[in-house]
Amino acid sequence: MDAISQQKKASNISKPAFMVFVRLIICPNFKRPLINSSYKFKPFTMRKFLLSLLAVSFLLACNNEKTAGTSEKEVKDDTAIATTATTVPPAPSIYEALLGSFVGAFGDNKITLLITRADKDSVVGRSIVGGNDRPFAGTIVKNGNIFSITAKEPGDHKDDGVFNFEIAESNAVAVSGTWKPNDAKKPAKTFALERKKFTYNPAVGSYPQASQRLLKPEDVENEMKEDLEFMRNEIFARHGYCFNRKHLRQQFENEDWYVPNTVNIKGFLTDIEKKNITMIKRYEKYAEEYGDEYGR
Repeated sequence: MDAISQQKKASNISKPAFMVFVRLIICPNFKRPLINSSYKFKPFTMRKFLLSLLAVSFLLACNNEKTAGTSEKEVKDDTAIATTATTVPPAPSIYEALLGSFVGAFGDNKITLLITRADKDSVVGRSIVGGNDRPFAGTIVKNGNIFSITAKEPGDHKDDGVFNFEIAESNAVAVSGTWKPNDAKKPAKTFALERKKFTYNPAVGSYPQASQRLLKPEDVENEMKEDLEFMRNEIFARHGYCFNRKHLRQQFENEDWYVPNTVNIKGFLTDIEKKNITMIKRYEKYAEEYGDEYGR
């Protein structure tokens, strides 16, 4: 009996809580007081909560889409700006037209006047003439269409001096001017040069085979000593070598293809040319020893 009584009491205690759950879930509009007068359930509370939760979720979703769209637009705009900024090349300088080499007569010799740098107020280059390779530096003054240049060589060589020459902006392929030596006992010189770029060409000259293929004994064994010497030096001349000895310079300075470009030939000769030079020298020695008995 006691057990039955306790079971009924437990059932009576849990019944109000169960009824609250049923009325809340199944009949939310039920307005009858639930447990006692001190606790009254407010209708529509859960429904309002659910509706509020759905509204907040919807607003968050819309805000995320808007943010993503804005970011994508910003990226596209930034990309367009960057692309536009990199497509504008710098304008070329008018002084770039002065750069290069100018070649022509310089007294009894042939000179190459090479301008390597030029800007609005300065010039740098070198002169190659008479077996000498001398640097120079100076100033530029632009008067209308004319660039007037004054350039000085270092002054530590007996043949150094000062160049004064002009180049027209509308005709930057010609140079005309004067050179005054530092040594007052030496004469000044005038010159008119034309733009000409040095280019190595193994096919020019009287003996092009000496730069194109390995020579055979029959190519040289019947040549006179003077001809062998010319053949050997012609290899150097093709590389723009500026000879110290005047008679050698004069042999090549009348050739249109010859452009004085360097006084140091090391590093320019090909393997074929090196071997041919060795062979020619050997036959030059034979020709010198045997004299009239050697050659044609």
